[in-house]
Amino acid sequence: MSSASTPRAVYITTAVLGVLILVPSLLGFINKLIEFAHVARGETEGLFALTPMMNYVLASLGFFCLLLWAALQGMFRDIEGPKQTMLERERLLDRPDDAFSTNP
Repeated sequence: MSSASTPRAVYITTAVLGVLILVPSLLGFINKLIEFAHVARGETEGLFALTPMMNYVLASLGFFCLLLWAALQGMFRDIEGPKQTMLERERLLDRPDDAFSTNP
């Protein structure tokens, strides 16, 4: 099977969408961290939001740890391999089996 190169437009589109999605997410995360810092300093005005902010920080940290673990385990090195393995197994399951065929 030949490997086709990815068009440059795909890389540009991916980068633009990444920026459009990640920048607002990053700003929201930084805003939550600033609110958390205000609460940690003792300002009681935002104390009601302490539990949701801690959940947000801990969940984000957990996802970051999963991403780091996956990267260190090499799970992003061969992203086409699992697809090819699945397709090969599907071909093996779909082929006619002589043991089950009935010949008159």
